[in-house]
Amino acid sequence: MIRNQDFEHNGRILRSTLHIPEERGAIGLPTVVFVHGFSNNRMENRSFVLMSRMLEAAGIASVRFDLSGHGESDGDFFDVTIIGEIAETRSVVRAVRSFDFVAPDRIGLVGMSMGGVVAGIVAAEEPGIRAVCLWSPAAVAPFEVGSGHLKGRDIAAEIGEKGYFDADSHRMSPALVDDIANLDVYGRSCAYAGPVRIIHGDKDDIAPVSYARRYLDHYGGNAELEVVEGADHGWSTVPHRTRLHQSTLQFLRENLSPPHDGR
Repeated sequence: MIRNQDFEHNGRILRSTLHIPEERGAIGLPTVVFVHGFSNNRMENRSFVLMSRMLEAAGIASVRFDLSGHGESDGDFFDVTIIGEIAETRSVVRAVRSFDFVAPDRIGLVGMSMGGVVAGIVAAEEPGIRAVCLWSPAAVAPFEVGSGHLKGRDIAAEIGEKGYFDADSHRMSPALVDDIANLDVYGRSCAYAGPVRIIHGDKDDIAPVSYARRYLDHYGGNAELEVVEGADHGWSTVPHRTRLHQSTLQFLRENLSPPHDGR
């Protein structure tokens, strides 16, 4: 069963899609909240849609929502900050935990790219997250933006000229630039003690896999890194996307413990 759901955070409506398995009366279900990437939306180039369908078939519910300033949610991209995205994700998780069909102690997070960074931090700072899967986490972002350049362009010069940085047709504000540059990705993520699977392609030229490996130096042995040979940042071939989805499904089925397994 698929239905739309509106969440409210700080006066803005965050629009989402719920995938709810119909068997077992749809009560007490393990549930995954998806966090999309920078300037993307809750479909994540359909990858989130396909993953939600796989989870539904496995008896796991899911929630795909648009962060503010993205997709169909309220707000303008110019007002986006990572601090705000973390707060919005925590707000959605809290609301999801109260839904009748959700098992509140069986909530997992899946995040893509910058959404992976957000998901890792939310898992550490929002109590009760059962498992986390990070797809191509963009942990490089604070280091790249902090250097003053993004995609080879001078951030300060462009902001000085236009009042914003043109990030693939999105107006990236000075506040967002500062927010990313000062984000302690690893320090804010490492307190999470539950299971973490990081899935990253070794041909990722946007978020190099070396930054994903650094997560393992900060977690306390609870994280694993799966490096997929030949995969790029967007998982843009059928075999690579299939590998990503199958690995994620296996990890979430194992760690969210669907209610029919007796646990």
